[in-house]
Amino acid sequence: MTPIEERLGHRFADPALLSHALTHRSAADARGGQLDSNERLEFLGDRVLGLLIAEWLIERYPEEREGNLTRRLSALVAWETLARVGESIGLAEAIRIPPGEERAGLRARQTVMADAVEALLGAVYRDGGLEAARGVIRRHWSVMLDAATKPPVSAKNRLQEYTLGRGLGLPAYRVVSASGPSHAPLFVVAVAAEGREAEGAGETKRAAELAAAEAWLVGVTP
Repeated sequence: MTPIEERLGHRFADPALLSHALTHRSAADARGGQLDSNERLEFLGDRVLGLLIAEWLIERYPEEREGNLTRRLSALVAWETLARVGESIGLAEAIRIPPGEERAGLRARQTVMADAVEALLGAVYRDGGLEAARGVIRRHWSVMLDAATKPPVSAKNRLQEYTLGRGLGLPAYRVVSASGPSHAPLFVVAVAAEGREAEGAGETKRAAELAAAEAWLVGVTP
């Protein structure tokens, strides 16, 4: 077994699937339309993860309503959570990235790691079916699922609840800037509410919005 297989907890019957899952689109063969990159497996792994986490939550919380289950699901499939899983199995160094993109810092981006984790899950599903994917997910997501004693509420939702509860309407988000190459963007977003603004930055618009909401909420009493 390769180190990644050992840490993941799955030995591939078809090693080509593992290789495919670890190939970032920047390292794919352009002559093949980049079909040898991990994007298609990422697409599949995203659906596999959502299904199996939803199944697990239904088992774990038989008395919870759909809204709370959705909050838990959203947190467990978020790219930040995927990146944490990737870090725990030392995935960053295994992803295939061209030297030029490596020097540009592509390997260090959490979104790249999160995408590769989804691709790995897609590869595990293709290799061993739902049972194999279920084992990997329950092994690597258990700590995070156990840690959330209450359904998590994102900063955006907390800010929205704060403003609506005071009759202030919805917070207004706007993109201040978007810079960097397509594979490594940096977004800066501002949020306005109650007559003041706060800014946040992130690798995606969603991450920047969450950071802006967190910044706005600093020092606010719930």
